[in-house]
Amino acid sequence: MWKTKSFSELSTKELYELYHLRVATFVVAQKRIYQEVDENDLKALHVFYQDDRIVAYSRVYKEDGHVTFGRVVTDPAHRGIGLGDQLMTNVLTAIRTHFGHLPIEIEAQVQVQGFYEKYGFKTVGDPFIFNSTPHIKMVHEALKV
Repeated sequence: MWKTKSFSELSTKELYELYHLRVATFVVAQKRIYQEVDENDLKALHVFYQDDRIVAYSRVYKEDGHVTFGRVVTDPAHRGIGLGDQLMTNVLTAIRTHFGHLPIEIEAQVQVQGFYEKYGFKTVGDPFIFNSTPHIKMVHEALKV
């Protein structure tokens, strides 16, 4: 079932599961040492798919006159069945509902740039290194309500 919750609405089990999935992917599997849990979690909307546990996730939040999202992840055992596309649909719905008047800016890992281009994101500038991984800034116009 797809859910969108603020930080304070998350159960302790949901919080554990989303942190577990994020750390397993972005720190352990990608071998990146950085502070994965940060203050943005407190202000974000957390969009996720939960069956018996959370298997797809992203967070969405307002930042400096735009809206952004990140920590986009699907559990490796659940890849290839369309959850990534469903996740993006739910992320964009959350943005349209809560932040539709704001433009969208993201910092995407370069290897998934094409995925975001499918949803109308445009590349801005040159790739840069963030947390030891090549990233690219991408933008999308506001999703008017």
